[in-house]
Amino acid sequence: MLPTLNGRIQTRILSLGIIGFVVALVITPVLPTGSLSLGQAYRVTLSVLLGTVLVGVLWELLYHFLQQFRWEKDWPTLFGFVTIVNEGALMWFLVHSTTLVLPRNLHPSLAAFLLQFIVTWMVFWLIVNGPMRLVFHRWRLQGGRFL
Repeated sequence: MLPTLNGRIQTRILSLGIIGFVVALVITPVLPTGSLSLGQAYRVTLSVLLGTVLVGVLWELLYHFLQQFRWEKDWPTLFGFVTIVNEGALMWFLVHSTTLVLPRNLHPSLAAFLLQFIVTWMVFWLIVNGPMRLVFHRWRLQGGRFL
């Protein structure tokens, strides 16, 4: 069964929230954050994560619209992986060019942003497309919905 829009949104929020939080806890101390204190560095990484989750819901709406033009109404797995490029570019713009996500004095360096975003995305994508399908086998049969 294909994941429904509601199921993809729930999966993104719950999985990226949990997996992203754990990844942020682990990698924040080693990110090249310059003169930021550890508390400020955690504020930056968790704010970027929260922004990614919230903007991700909007991405899911766009992806759902675009999928309606495909015969099978779903993306190949590789498309889901490659979305790191457009989602990462938009988040970098929002983080670095606006104050929607962070105040101006807490903008991360490009290296810190890329490390956090790429590592989080890779871990998230691997878990959702691997072990999660085995452990939560009914999740796939319910259209990706948890609730």
